Amino acid sequence: MTSKIYRIGVVGASSLAGKELSEELAESPLAASNITLLEDEDDTAGNLAATGDEISFIQKLDETSFEGMDFVFFTSDAEGTTKHWEEARQAGAGIVDMTYALEGQKDVPVVSPWISEALGRQGRIGAELHLETQAVIPAHPVVVMLGVVAARIHTQIALETVAATVMEPASEHGRAAMDEMHQQTVSLLSFQDLPKEQYDAQVAFNLLPALGPTAKVDLRSTEERIRRQYKALSNGSLPKLSLQLVQAPVFHGYAASVYVQTKGAVSVRRMEAALAGEHVDIVTDESDAPSNLTAAGQEEIMVRVESASDGEETGNSFWLWLAVDNLKLAAIHAIACAGELGRLRPSGKVQ
Repeated sequence: MTSKIYRIGVVGASSLAGKELSEELAESPLAASNITLLEDEDDTAGNLAATGDEISFIQKLDETSFEGMDFVFFTSDAEGTTKHWEEARQAGAGIVDMTYALEGQKDVPVVSPWISEALGRQGRIGAELHLETQAVIPAHPVVVMLGVVAARIHTQIALETVAATVMEPASEHGRAAMDEMHQQTVSLLSFQDLPKEQYDAQVAFNLLPALGPTAKVDLRSTEERIRRQYKALSNGSLPKLSLQLVQAPVFHGYAASVYVQTKGAVSVRRMEAALAGEHVDIVTDESDAPSNLTAAGQEEIMVRVESASDGEETGNSFWLWLAVDNLKLAAIHAIACAGELGRLRPSGKVQ
C-alpha cells in the first residue's frame, strides 16, 4: 500500500494483539495516518498507550467512534467484534477482523496476500475482493506460517505430504491466558493449588494436546480453524495438511515441527533455496536454531531444514523446524490485508 493519510481505528487497543498492531502501524506504510485507539471497557478507556513514538489516550467506544474512519481493526475478542462491527460497516469503514468473529459471514473472506504471492497467484486476492468487499479476516498466524512455507516449496519442488505439530503459546489467547500460566508456574514452585479458569488443566511445565472440558481456551476450535483456513487458501494447490496443535508451556511465539515429503529426491540446499524469499529467514547449522526466544521481535518466519532420510544429504523426506513471533506476524499480516482493501477504496478521508 502506498503511503496515504487514512483515519484508522484500533478496537481493543489495550489487548496484546492491539498493542502489537499499534506499534507495527507506526512502522508501516500507514504510519502517516491518524490512528485512534479504542476500547469498550471503562477500566481501560483513558489509559495512555504508545503508537510508535507517539503517546495516545485510549478512547471509550461510543456511537460516533467510527465516523469518518477509513479502516477499523478489531483486535480484542470475538464478543467485542460481534457487538460493534456493524457500526463500523454502517460508517463506511474497511474492517479487518483479527478475532475471527466474522468467519462464516457472507462476503467476509479469509485472506492471505502472503500465501497467494507464494503460490504465484497475486491476482487471486483481487479476485476474492471486489469493490463491495468491506471486511476481511486475516488468516490465522499458523496458516500463514505453514501456508507460505508449503507454497514456497511446492511451486518449485512438488510436495506429497505436509504434517505439522504446532506448539501453541499462551499469548495467542490473550492476557488472561498468560496470567494464568504465570500463576500456575508460581503456584507449582510454592506448592499451592493451581488456578485453572482459562485452561482447566495444568499447562505450566506441561505439554497438552487437549485441555479440560470447562476451559475458556478452545484448543480444538483453533485446530479446526487452522485446517479450514489452510484448505480454503490453498484452494487445492497444496497437499492436505495433517496437523496436531499442542498447548505448550511458553508465553510467546509459535514453534512447529513440520515433516514434508517431496515427489523426487532433492538436497537440503535445494530445499533451502526453494524456501528463500520474502517473509522467510533460512537458519543454517552455523546459527542458533529457531526458537521462541530467537523469533521474538523478528518479522520473518524462521526455518531450519534437515534431511529425514537417515542422515543423507539428498532424499525425499525432510524435517522443518519453524519459529515465529505470533503477535508480530499477525499484526504485519493484518496490515498487508488492509492494504488489499485499500487498493479498492478511495484515498483517505483526511486531506
